[in-house]
Amino acid sequence: MTSRSGHATADARKADRPLVAITIGDPCGIGPEVVAKALVLREVTDLCRPVVIGSAAVMRDAVRVAKASLAVRTLTQPQAATGEYGVVEVLDLENLAPSAVTVGKLSATAAKAAVEWVLHAGRLCLDGTVKAMATAPINKEAASLAGYKAVGHMELLQEQSGAKNVATMLMTKGLRVVHLTTHRSLRRACDAVTRDNVLGKILLTHQCFQDWGFPSPRIGVAALNPHASDGGLLGTEEAEHIAPAVAEARRQGVDATGPVGADVVYYQAIQGKYDAVLAMYHDQGHVAIKVHGFEESVSLNLGLPFVRTSVDHGTAFDIAGKGVASAVSMTESIRIAAHLALGHRLP
Repeated sequence: MTSRSGHATADARKADRPLVAITIGDPCGIGPEVVAKALVLREVTDLCRPVVIGSAAVMRDAVRVAKASLAVRTLTQPQAATGEYGVVEVLDLENLAPSAVTVGKLSATAAKAAVEWVLHAGRLCLDGTVKAMATAPINKEAASLAGYKAVGHMELLQEQSGAKNVATMLMTKGLRVVHLTTHRSLRRACDAVTRDNVLGKILLTHQCFQDWGFPSPRIGVAALNPHASDGGLLGTEEAEHIAPAVAEARRQGVDATGPVGADVVYYQAIQGKYDAVLAMYHDQGHVAIKVHGFEESVSLNLGLPFVRTSVDHGTAFDIAGKGVASAVSMTESIRIAAHLALGHRLP
């Protein structure tokens, strides 16, 4: 009786935990190591059934480097994942020979495999096989050497899914920042501060936050120029583009405020005034997040037709293979992906 009840409980628990695809990133970097360190935590397998997309051989090496008490099991199909604690279940695409991996070194071959893992995880999300994906870092320079023009995760997945309007949001405890642009030079990023672009990102943020459990999300919109241009003395983007975008968003029922000086808006968000801040360019948003809570910060994409989270750090070739990489961001990425896959409110 107890045995039957135990089996029934285990089966129900398996059904309750969503399948989450986890890509191991560039195998020459710290991605496989931080995945191993995250999956050794019982809290992770209590939340979801992780399906690691990558190389079983690379993961065995990563488990050794991480000194993790984990067995590596190869899957033939993602649905077979059990989420058993103490086991890394790997869907090995067999697209990378172990000899092609030199830890800490740029490799076009390894980068090509890493991108293929990402795209496979994207397909699994699109066809509903898995409920979300969490990604370890790829290396943009290596991906470029492998021939990929869209070398960021979001750009790759946007191209694959056909999503029209997407954005990157970084989040850490007490602060969430959506970016108008990310991987552009500062000169090109300033050119992207137009009324239509700003309005589009405000509306996207509003819709995504409603989907994630915020009935009326409060959005603070950062200024581009110092002091929000000081009435036009320090630039015209606020008056010509950002303020009109905020006014139109408010006309459509969005609780948007701005432009607010970038030296003030993040502090106000941390104090609880906004649920999210829209930053005008990469460093304006990234610096705020990383100063406030770098280690546990996570990236979450807006606008993709599925949940995709990621670590908020790079491949760190300089420490790869040394067993010293922190897995806090990877753990948070998986936790948030599972949380949203279950339909819970965004933390």
